[in-house]
Amino acid sequence: MQYTHEHRQIFETTKTFVENEINPNAAEWERAGIWPAREVLRKMGALGLLGINKPEAVGGLGLDYSYQVAFAEGLGHCTVGGLPMAIGVQTDMATPALARYGSDYLQQNYLKPAIAGEMVACIGVSEPGAGSDVAGIKTTALRQGDEYVINGQKMWITNGTQGDWVCLLANTADGDGGRHGNKSLLVVPLDAKGIDRKTKLDKLGQRSSDTAIIYFDDVRVPARHLIGEQGKGFVYQMQQFQEERLFLSASILAAMQRCIDTTAEYTRQRAAFGQSILDNQYVQFRLAELATEIEACRALVHRATEELIAGRDVTLTASMAKLKTARVAREVADGCLQFWGGQGYMWDNPVSQFYRDLRLHSIGGGADEVMLGIISKRLGFGGKRKV
Repeated sequence: MQYTHEHRQIFETTKTFVENEINPNAAEWERAGIWPAREVLRKMGALGLLGINKPEAVGGLGLDYSYQVAFAEGLGHCTVGGLPMAIGVQTDMATPALARYGSDYLQQNYLKPAIAGEMVACIGVSEPGAGSDVAGIKTTALRQGDEYVINGQKMWITNGTQGDWVCLLANTADGDGGRHGNKSLLVVPLDAKGIDRKTKLDKLGQRSSDTAIIYFDDVRVPARHLIGEQGKGFVYQMQQFQEERLFLSASILAAMQRCIDTTAEYTRQRAAFGQSILDNQYVQFRLAELATEIEACRALVHRATEELIAGRDVTLTASMAKLKTARVAREVADGCLQFWGGQGYMWDNPVSQFYRDLRLHSIGGGADEVMLGIISKRLGFGGKRKV
């Protein structure tokens, strides 16, 4: 994937927005445990940053996904990990299926306002008993006349306390079509009667990104809120996951580099036993090794992006990118923190911030073990055991 002048413009616009509008406020939002989603998203919408690869008919720029990767890399310059995640929900997790399969009504009333930053979107897939096992969800949305009646709960919902609507994956049939063919995606307004989302979760990291449990008790939505066809929700969600995983992979490249750069500067200034910490060859070699790993991650993300643009199935390469970047992020944050000594264990240290924030990437959007399962299956390793 080659960065053109247009890619660079999107990257620089995003980076400048992050440095001027997000980073000066990030520490305050971390302490508060929430970010002003509407305020930030409206500003981003005005810059055209929320619909880069969405259709022009709904306010998007109509560009291919490589430009979205440039945007994600620009977001990586946030000093906290919660904001790229929360913004990515709006651009790459809750809206791809709506842009691809949504009716004109849904696109005009929900996608277009999300692209403009006038509505905050959430993605509702995970449940207490079904995180990575998407097919195991229990939430139901059963058709009754011209409505769907929804019951169940969704867990770990980013933007959940502020969202205007959720792209909800639910069982729309009682077992018909098996675990995969009985699911559908629906747009559910979060001010609907029967919704309770008062429970905000207290997380280890990414604290500026509000995360909620959402309960649905006989929630009714019009049947026209169905995205695409009934029973195709699992397929649609698997497609959304590919963009989500590429976004997550691209969005932490700059954060990892920041860990290394900040650590190099600190160890250059910190002295022990008559020399700077950075004068130790082991420290130099370890930082060089980690920097090389980041570049390998970048190459894998860009390769997967090229395949996506070419219209090929990127399940394998996107899963590899998600697995590799998440694991390298853990290695970078842990390795760099070690070189800070006791100072690295302090809560407000920039590396300890990423140590907490980046840990989620091996869990959210498909855990490492799920990625390994997908990769193994795609490569033809082993057989499938029924349980």
